[in-house]
Amino acid sequence: MQDRKNTIAGWALFSGIVALGLGTLSAHYFLADKSERPEKMGYEIEGVVSSEGGAAAAEEGIEARLAKGDPAKGEAVFKKCQSCHTVDQGGANGIGPNLFATVGEAIAQGKGGFAFSDDLKAKGGKWDFATLDTWLKNPKAFAAGTKMTFAGLPDGQDRANVILFLNSKGSNLPLPAVPAAPAGGAAAAAPAGIDALLASADVAKGEQSFKKCQSCHTINAGGANGIGPNLNGIAGDKVAEGRGGFAFSDDLKAKGGTWDAAALDAWLKNPKAVAAGTKMTFAGIADDKERANVIAYLNSQGGKLTLPAAAPAAK
Repeated sequence: MQDRKNTIAGWALFSGIVALGLGTLSAHYFLADKSERPEKMGYEIEGVVSSEGGAAAAEEGIEARLAKGDPAKGEAVFKKCQSCHTVDQGGANGIGPNLFATVGEAIAQGKGGFAFSDDLKAKGGKWDFATLDTWLKNPKAFAAGTKMTFAGLPDGQDRANVILFLNSKGSNLPLPAVPAAPAGGAAAAAPAGIDALLASADVAKGEQSFKKCQSCHTINAGGANGIGPNLNGIAGDKVAEGRGGFAFSDDLKAKGGTWDAAALDAWLKNPKAVAAGTKMTFAGIADDKERANVIAYLNSQGGKLTLPAAAPAAK
């Protein structure tokens, strides 16, 4: 009997030794005796930078991101916000306030009496472009006691696109200028302003570029409206007024002001960024110099603008 117990104990001990040996062997097989973590983790965690990758590259300023932004892409990103916010004029407050005409507005004021948090009310100031960029990146970092539970948009271009979309909904503020690049060739020079470009604009080249527009617009004095309005005398004229009673979009009529050089330049660059609801389907002219040429041509056709003179040649 005692021998049987000793035999059982011996087999049990032997089984344990075998199991331990197999566990060690499998560890060596699967880990290959390495303590480092895998070169690429199985799951990337948004917002976390791996130690191997180092710090992320410095983010461009909000001015540069706005200059190359796309309000249509911003509208798509804004869909994340629609469970809490409306954005159209007259829209109701919900979990969050209606956001029509928010860009440039005083922080945590108005909005139909929406109950903002004390922390946000204490901020003061206005929702300018830079402030909105900071808020959208991390609302809790901006105002710790905010009622907004949204974690933020880590991608800087997403934030710029959303701000452009918000700006198109009732604010329509001019975009801030992109700061000049630092000396020493570290970055490309900032694009020349419209006045500098107009000083050397070529009316004949502008007329050639305008041929893209002739399927929708006439430009001769007394010309008929078509898909778009007749454009004779448009330079310096009031935005979305007159033009033989042409039916302009509500978004464009809400802009107000006149078609000065800066307004025409912004419109020709991206009509949807100026007035999201415009009926004009033309995507815009990306080249700065080409836009200046077109503006010079438009002004030559009954326009009222005084364009800057070309600088005298160096002697």
